[in-house]
Parts: sequence; structure tokens; C-alpha cells
Amino acid sequence: MKQNYHFNLMFRPEPEGGYTVIVPALPGCITYGKDLEEAREMAQDAISSYLKSMKKHGEKVIADNKSFIASVDVAYA
Repeated sequence: MKQNYHFNLMFRPEPEGGYTVIVPALPGCITYGKDLEEAREMAQDAISSYLKSMKKHGEKVIADNKSFIASVDVAYA
């Protein structure tokens, strides 16, 4: 039986172009895409592979169902 999980993604633009994608709930789950569309597709693939590995090793999946991403601006001198 398939389960649906929610994961937050952080897209970081890279100086050379493209985006690095970080999945905060899955330590070490990081990927890259040349544009936002490819980066999202690569993230879905990376998450799927990560979850398969977790299942294989009997690890419990903890998704981002209750967490969220926010930002704050800080002035610093």
C-alpha cells in the first residue's frame, strides 16, 4: 500500500546557474537542476530513492506534515 508524504523543499540559486534543492526533513537529501522545473523533478527522484533506502533499512519516515519554512530578514552591522 502506498502512502503519501509531504516534504518541504529549499531551492537555492547557484552562481553558475541552476538550483540546488535541499530536503530538510531528509538529512543529506540534496540534488540539483538546471532550472526550477528540472530541480523539482530531480528532488522528487531523490526523495523517492531516499525513501526506498529507508524502507530497505527498516527506518521510519518522518515527513514535513506539520513543519513549514519561514524566513526572516536581519540587519547586521
